[in-house]
Amino acid sequence: MNQLYKIIAAIRMKASSDILATAQFFPDKNISTKSQAIAAGWPAQIITEISPNITLDELKTLTIASSPNMVVIPNEGYILAAPSARDIEKIITSKSTNDDYSLPEGRMAGKTVIVTGAAQGFGQGIAESFFQEGANVVIADLNDVKGTQLVNQLNKENRANKAFFVKCDVSNAASVEEMVNLSIIRFGGIDTLISNAGILRAGGLDEMEPSVFELMTKVNYNGFFHCAKAGAAIMKVQTKMKSNYFADIIQINSKSGLKGSNKNFAYAGAKFGGIGLTQSFALELMPNRIKVNAICPGNFFEGPLWSDPEKGLFIQYLNAGKVPGAKSIEDVKKHYESQVPAGRGCRVIDVVRAIFYAIEQEYETGQAIPVTGGQNMLS
Repeated sequence: MNQLYKIIAAIRMKASSDILATAQFFPDKNISTKSQAIAAGWPAQIITEISPNITLDELKTLTIASSPNMVVIPNEGYILAAPSARDIEKIITSKSTNDDYSLPEGRMAGKTVIVTGAAQGFGQGIAESFFQEGANVVIADLNDVKGTQLVNQLNKENRANKAFFVKCDVSNAASVEEMVNLSIIRFGGIDTLISNAGILRAGGLDEMEPSVFELMTKVNYNGFFHCAKAGAAIMKVQTKMKSNYFADIIQINSKSGLKGSNKNFAYAGAKFGGIGLTQSFALELMPNRIKVNAICPGNFFEGPLWSDPEKGLFIQYLNAGKVPGAKSIEDVKKHYESQVPAGRGCRVIDVVRAIFYAIEQEYETGQAIPVTGGQNMLS
């Protein structure tokens, strides 16, 4: 990872002892020394100048007296850090530190969360919930139309926290790394990365084409690896800067990761593998205070994964004959509802509560947490 991104993340962690600040990088070569910043009208008391070759150990001992603050990097530009994304906008506009700076409110106040596959379905609901709880949210998805619409909808609320869209293909390592880099430039770092993006194509051995199997593996299995690798690299910087700080990587897995699924082996296999990755990453990263957990939801009947009239699982399972005797989508739905002791499908709020538990419980890592209404019970 480029040293500049590490510096941005470190500055963010140093910017405030009370709340994780937002730090944003501005590659303005006209302001790359403290004297140039003062000449441009920035208050001298908020400016710190550092070398672009500064080490993380040197950054750890660096004293930043003010928040908001400005860190100038010769020949690179400058970083602004403030309690919230909205406050950075105020500073840029007024170049003043006399305003009353607003703090985001909620249980994720001041933190930054990336949600992949966030333009619709579970991902959208998760992103909306975290935004309402005060987080800066990165909406990462291939669907730039729906993703941008969601960001615009959230930012209309004019909250101290902000939403930001990044187009990302989780099956591509370079795309995921770019997602992380853009998130760092926009919000200064990542506190929670939720690997939610996934696809499902049902079918038995006779129907499944190798190309479809490979695509599902790339998205559902490799995608989690790419997210964990890129996210952990910057989270290690953040945990090094602050001794009592934890970061989280969370995979939205599935009940199909806990039990085999008939004529759905490509999806179930990747999800089983995801739990193996979760446990292995957890062992490796907990010494860095990075927790890794998987949430295993039951069937989300209300979302497009199931209810899309052309590609949804209801129509796929009906056509594949997965439910014996089913003659309609309603027959398929009733079949699956009857298997749940709670008598209904999983909802966004059920998953969000499980995610909050995983984040807020510092003594929990490497777990696959079922959210299935009793359909899957751990022994």
